[in-house]
Amino acid sequence: MRRRWLIGRGCWVFVIVAAGLTGAEHARSREAQPGSAPRPPPRPASLQTPVSAPPATSPVEKPIVVTQDSACMRMLAGVAGNRIRPAPSGAKPEPEGCRVDDPVVVEALAVRTADGPGQVRLLPPPTVSCELARAVSLWLDTSLQPLARGAFGRELTALHVGGGHECRRRNRQAQGQLSEHATGKALDIFSFQLGEEKQGGVAVSVEQPKGLEQSRFLDGVRQSACGAFMTVLGPGSDAAHANHLHVDIQQRRAASSRFCQ
Repeated sequence: MRRRWLIGRGCWVFVIVAAGLTGAEHARSREAQPGSAPRPPPRPASLQTPVSAPPATSPVEKPIVVTQDSACMRMLAGVAGNRIRPAPSGAKPEPEGCRVDDPVVVEALAVRTADGPGQVRLLPPPTVSCELARAVSLWLDTSLQPLARGAFGRELTALHVGGGHECRRRNRQAQGQLSEHATGKALDIFSFQLGEEKQGGVAVSVEQPKGLEQSRFLDGVRQSACGAFMTVLGPGSDAAHANHLHVDIQQRRAASSRFCQ
């Protein structure tokens, strides 16, 4: 604690100023949890057979909220090349806290290429909030596509993803706060497809990049993501993110605040 004496209008005022949190304490990851070391989430089915995580439990259940005619959905659906649709209601209500506002299924998002309009597929198509789909769409078009073209002379054609909406806790722990995946505000990216696979395309793995060229591309991807999303976690941040890039849009204390690791 720091004590200060201030003089104002003939009287003494005693002020106690509490020391604020240090920058290191503010930079503490929201994903980190105490306990045993977390394990990375399973890769998408196209890479290996996924391992299902134990479902989170809660005594109160609420359904996913579907908004067919939201402004966000109308805006994305109006862009040629976007393949996006409202997510259907689940057969069973989700536990409390796993409520997705305006959930959508994203098959592909439009981007500008050197030859005109193009699109980037998301494999398999994830269910996320429309707000996150809009953030990913802008990131792909303004940052990732130019990065891919500059690094490899190829167009970005697909993202191999996982996660999306999944009712679970952070880092798949048994206790603690719910993950941003529970509200559809997060996405996990495992690899980037450059060009078409059947035509000699290149897949850049987040976990195991091949050579300096791919490593530099992934460095650029991570830096661009730090400006497009509120949280970015990847290999080197912790054990739970050793094989993918996690991005989410959960608002922090300040609109300009970011956590990038």
